[in-house]
Amino acid sequence: MKIFFALPAYNEELGLPKLLGAFLQEMDRAGYSMQVVIVDDGSKDRTRDVVNEWSAKLPIVLVLHQQNRGLGETIRDALRRAAELAQPDDIIVTMDADNTHDPALIPDMVRLIQAGKDIVIASRYRQGSSVVGLSPHRQALSYGARILFQAVFPISGVRDYTCGFRAYRAAVLQRAFAHHGDALVTERSFACMAEILLRLSKMGLQFAEVPMVLRYDQKEGASKMKVASTVLRTLRLMARMRFSS
Repeated sequence: MKIFFALPAYNEELGLPKLLGAFLQEMDRAGYSMQVVIVDDGSKDRTRDVVNEWSAKLPIVLVLHQQNRGLGETIRDALRRAAELAQPDDIIVTMDADNTHDPALIPDMVRLIQAGKDIVIASRYRQGSSVVGLSPHRQALSYGARILFQAVFPISGVRDYTCGFRAYRAAVLQRAFAHHGDALVTERSFACMAEILLRLSKMGLQFAEVPMVLRYDQKEGASKMKVASTVLRTLRLMARMRFSS
């Protein structure tokens, strides 16, 4: 069993070295084999140079977008490439590259998949979870989105529909891409994470969550999320998915 890290990256020269170092430490500690897939979404900083430097220490596959295409296409391409490289019983992990997500959670997520779950989410809404360094306004928006998603699209075992820190059984993504192709992800914005989850929820899968401490106080660089646009796109996504077959 191998762990694949599927990472979208846009101007992450500051955060990537810390994250890749944490991957190496945690995977060595847990005894897992690993492979990193990074999609550089047209970065203007030294992200590509950082990836090339770390390629001497870690097995890294780099996919390049010559121009910025947005998170949706980037996470789709990262998941697709990881699914192409993985065996069905491997595990594909997605997370942000800005050090707000703690790789120390990964062994717990892996154990849940090995116990029979198909997708495990690092959740902001479980006992033991907390959010550090995020404005009350952003926290309120996130909580409101959670309540709305649970009301309109209830998924057993899921409270956090939008967090990008997830572990997937590779076979699930292989089946999803075989069925949907590029249409697995059509949203360009941060709403893409909810879109992926809603599409996969129709496959009869088993979901679980682990509590997460989200550390915005450790975030490297400014947030790339355009809040008003993301809210609008999320509402449109919900309407479209609610009335689709």
